[in-house]
Amino acid sequence: MTPPAGIDPRGPRFAASVTAALLLLATFLGLIGISTAKIPGGWFAIVPNTDFAFIAGDNWAVHSVGVVQRALDPGFLLALAIALLFLWSVVSPATAPWGVLFRRAIRPRLWPPSELEDPRPPRFAQGVGLFVVGIGLVLHLAGVPWALPIATAAAFIAAFLNAAFAFCLGCQIYLLLQRAGIVGRAASTA
Repeated sequence: MTPPAGIDPRGPRFAASVTAALLLLATFLGLIGISTAKIPGGWFAIVPNTDFAFIAGDNWAVHSVGVVQRALDPGFLLALAIALLFLWSVVSPATAPWGVLFRRAIRPRLWPPSELEDPRPPRFAQGVGLFVVGIGLVLHLAGVPWALPIATAAAFIAAFLNAAFAFCLGCQIYLLLQRAGIVGRAASTA
């Protein structure tokens, strides 16, 4: 099996830059949204003739609203849009918006790349991003506090590492799995 044609390594870095900006905004919206909010008040109980008092402190707002309100949270909506962009880049990388923008508007203004890279590791990295953000979305809908901002922050860190330092965390995971023989190897015909 021959490897697929190479891609310009600057394309995934450009996509990671845009994705990192979107993920940073999603993390911010998740931090100020319903996922981390607590309902003021609560209840307490005092045991007579003792110095003991029980104060309930688990009043997360995400527990007290329905699934529809959780789904309408701005942080959730932006994270959902990002997950759909991740899905698009996994299913059809040739038509993904950041790749098309790079190929049509940015790459013609740059020098040709000195070398091309295998497109499979960046595509796998997009799948990892989809998995991480998807877990955050599902847990947020299930009412788990802090799930959404933690998931978007983790994906932001990976995207930022790729954009700023050309260190693709998902690509490194792909290479480790490839060395272990789990992905990327053709079946032998012997």
